[in-house]
Amino acid sequence: MTEPGQTPPIRADLAHRTSLTRLRTARLLVAVSVSLALLAGLLGLWLWRFALVGLPAIPSKAALWSMNRPPGVLFLDRFGHPIGQRGFRHGAPASLSTLPAYAPKAFLAAEDRRFYHHFGVDLQAIIRAVKADLMAHRVVEGASTITQQVARGVFLTPDQTLRRKLQEAVLATRIEGIMSKDEILTLYLNRTYFGAGAYGIEAASHVYFAKSATQLTLPEAAVLAALPKAPTRLDPSTDLAAAIARSRLVLHRMRAQGWITAKAEAAALAAPPKLAQEPAFEGDYGYVLDLAQAQARRLAPGAAPDLVVRLTIDPALQAEAVRALKAGVAEAQSRGATEGAIVALGKDGDVLALSGGLDHRESPFNRATQAKRQPGSSFKPFVYAAALEAGLGPDDVRTDAPVRYGDYAPSNSDGVYRGPVTLTEALSHSINTVAVRLTHELGPQRVANLARRFGVDGMPVEPSLPIALGAYEVSLIDMTGAYQVIQSGGLIHPPWLISQISSARGDVLWRRNPEPPQRVYDSGRASILTAMMQQVIEAPGGTGHRARLADRPAAGKTGTSQNSRDAWFIGFTPDLVCGVWIGDDHNHPMRAMAGGETPALIWRDFMTGAHRNIMPHGFDSATVSDPRAAFYSELSADFARAASGEDPALKLRP
Repeated sequence: MTEPGQTPPIRADLAHRTSLTRLRTARLLVAVSVSLALLAGLLGLWLWRFALVGLPAIPSKAALWSMNRPPGVLFLDRFGHPIGQRGFRHGAPASLSTLPAYAPKAFLAAEDRRFYHHFGVDLQAIIRAVKADLMAHRVVEGASTITQQVARGVFLTPDQTLRRKLQEAVLATRIEGIMSKDEILTLYLNRTYFGAGAYGIEAASHVYFAKSATQLTLPEAAVLAALPKAPTRLDPSTDLAAAIARSRLVLHRMRAQGWITAKAEAAALAAPPKLAQEPAFEGDYGYVLDLAQAQARRLAPGAAPDLVVRLTIDPALQAEAVRALKAGVAEAQSRGATEGAIVALGKDGDVLALSGGLDHRESPFNRATQAKRQPGSSFKPFVYAAALEAGLGPDDVRTDAPVRYGDYAPSNSDGVYRGPVTLTEALSHSINTVAVRLTHELGPQRVANLARRFGVDGMPVEPSLPIALGAYEVSLIDMTGAYQVIQSGGLIHPPWLISQISSARGDVLWRRNPEPPQRVYDSGRASILTAMMQQVIEAPGGTGHRARLADRPAAGKTGTSQNSRDAWFIGFTPDLVCGVWIGDDHNHPMRAMAGGETPALIWRDFMTGAHRNIMPHGFDSATVSDPRAAFYSELSADFARAASGEDPALKLRP
């Protein structure tokens, strides 16, 4: 027994049991620790495979600007001013230094107040968001940083999944490793989506407020900063009140951060922004933009999803052309005209104005470039060009009388036969019989070859005599371009619309490098033909007399297809070439309509306005390279020698 006050001895069996228990506990703890470590390792491996395998590599800084951007095309006129947009809008890059100081801070207040204090992932924001979500039992607050949003927009989908969030965080830290904070914020402002098809602060500013982002007011900047959270739901063009309501929260946060004063906040709240008036649907440029968009994708295929395309269009001339065309066709509707088209070219073939119809929204079919219609007598200048090239002159005579070649017996449209006429008279009065006689003399193939050489597409391989009267279908732009060969003295300038294609960052992807124009016709003969075509407009009874301009020379030709289904007038001054067509899409005949009527009036109306600021001057003249010139020169010399007695064999009788 143990004496009072003494510690009882420890039994050996109990001590052994305690030691075993401790050993087992230690082993259990080790096993649990190892298991947890293995589990953590397996979980980490799973997360790695789940989230990081296949994660895209971070490209260069420059590539981040264009990767996975939705395609968009911005169109500029010949002076560099925007005239249209197709697809998604991508504004010109905006730098932090050019924006008002409060604009970037509005986005920081809305999306990432600690942007300059985290490494791409904001742990404080994550903890704050988790607490808020747990208390509300639903997702009420996000924690994505601006860098994460950049990663999402460039590389990922917007799906709200664990895998996507993990990838977003990893990519964000990698982006922070290669870019400065200012570079990331600049990229964000220029790539984020603002609704209404607008990507980037510059595009959004133009879409909603019709101004550059450099001119944004504080309340306007706050509205734009409110949009990335829900660009569709908060789109100001559909729910301005909702956008302004969130912008108030942005302003409150800006004041709380000390980025604006209470006075500035109060002033912004008291003067909510007003949206710009909705622009007209592509205005007068619908047909131009269709054509330019198709050409741009061919000229710069796959170069960049977003393009800035500079065109040759002169906005003042475009407005004149559309106005004149609509007014003219409206006047002719009572006679069955339902549509029209107009093309105007500069001296180098640059398309200054083009409209392929009256309303692009109702019918995008381009009647200036896509439609093929019979040109009627507007084709005759090519017959006379071939005749001059064959050695005939403008004063050579042919007989205007009934003509028949086999089963082909064309007559004059007025039913009148004038007897012997010069070629100039025949052209100015658009005499069918003489044009057919000339084509028979020359051969239809020669006429077709010349028209093809002048740029007219669609000439038949084996043409027949009706080619003289424009029996084969052609496009208005081809015919207008072919007339320019005459205006330019025999040089061909194929019509062109695009001068330069760039990326949204300003990198030039394609630029037109003009080559010296090819000579396809003698300059002297072109001058003679121009003078002959002037008589179409100037001569009494000329079919184009309605196209006469008051203060300057002009040359042209009328054209009317069978049963007045098509009516044309194409002509030029020393400065511009313009072609006009009117008719009906369903090929219904018009009532007694001729090219010398409404088309000539439309042409005159447009050309009068187009030349308002151009000083009048004459056509350039050139000496004809007539193959008969050498013969006549030698004959004149022979007569001179004979008259002087130098050559007895040629001495003239008294």
